Amino acid sequence: MPKRILTTVAIIIAIFFISYGLNNYVIGQALPFSLLSVYLFHAIATIIIYLIVETLNEKLPNQVGYAYLMLICFKIGAFVLIFQKSIFSLETLEMTSRISLVIPLFVFLITEGVIIGKLLSRK
Repeated sequence: MPKRILTTVAIIIAIFFISYGLNNYVIGQALPFSLLSVYLFHAIATIIIYLIVETLNEKLPNQVGYAYLMLICFKIGAFVLIFQKSIFSLETLEMTSRISLVIPLFVFLITEGVIIGKLLSRK
């Protein structure tokens, strides 16, 4: 189990660096919010969600799916609360800003889904 956790965390960190670097390179302009903060939030939240699901899978394997759905809702709620003033206070966002805000969400949501799916299908 520790090897699997370390491997998964390393994969999440690698995805963070690659996707942030690509997004920052492609945009090439200043955004009204910190792109690094958005990526850090999603990467840290993904690691926390994975660790909680991994722990629950050992103790309550039948409840892992419900816990994952609840954690995703908490993640979205925390994102709205943390970035409320820097993102949601702006009246209009340019299309590049909107895309840069949604890309990390989908990248890490897909990453979570694949990792959790592999974890659940193994048993």
